[in-house]
Amino acid sequence: MKNWFTVERIDSDTFVISEYKHPEETHCYLLCGLERCLLIDTGLGVGDISGIVGQLSDKPVIAAATHIHWDHIGGYGMFDTICAHSAELDWLNGGFPLPGEAVRRMLSEGDLPNGFELDEYNVFQGAPSRILADGDKIELGGRTIEVLHTPGHSPGHMCFWEESRGYLFTGDLIYKGRLYANYHSTDPAGYLSSVERVAELPVKKIFPGHHSLDVCPELITEIRNALRRLDDEGMLCHGSGAHCFGGWSIRL
Repeated sequence: MKNWFTVERIDSDTFVISEYKHPEETHCYLLCGLERCLLIDTGLGVGDISGIVGQLSDKPVIAAATHIHWDHIGGYGMFDTICAHSAELDWLNGGFPLPGEAVRRMLSEGDLPNGFELDEYNVFQGAPSRILADGDKIELGGRTIEVLHTPGHSPGHMCFWEESRGYLFTGDLIYKGRLYANYHSTDPAGYLSSVERVAELPVKKIFPGHHSLDVCPELITEIRNALRRLDDEGMLCHGSGAHCFGGWSIRL
């Protein structure tokens, strides 16, 4: 499992833990406060992300996924305190929308490390320690993170907003690459509403859930304007296909 993760320092007490050896290129973020840490997303569950976190901080950890998809909750079982939005509790309790074999097939597309037993991999199931809701504050000691319920990609999708630094952790709502609002559990109109909401924030830096970390705040406005045009054209709906806009696209 050695070298599965890539760790980069964002600032003195914020880190990104990335999984570049899989096409998902999932990013997890460790925000360290004076009293505790927040780990936003826990990745694919291939390597021991708790060990990486332990090397970066010895404080208690709250693990909070932006949403309960397999590539964001893979490491949930490694932490004592995990969080979820109420709209996705069923996905942690036997109602995950993809069968295990489909998840293992997608996971197999990566350069998995020697010793990893793909056939034994299962999507995490369990009860969260805390239910998060829109407007909740996560206090880390000297750092306050606000929960924003941003449905669209999934019913309980959340962004995490650190107003004092202008940091917005966007999960699967905003990133460079293909965005997805075509699953039965997605809501294209809700996606636009969520992008409209975060577009009003004074964001200084975006931290996406996947792919390139070089994402300018202006991408939020670009995505919002494109989704508005699709809505005006009657195309912001399931079944309208893939729509490309330069460095990003969306499948509806």
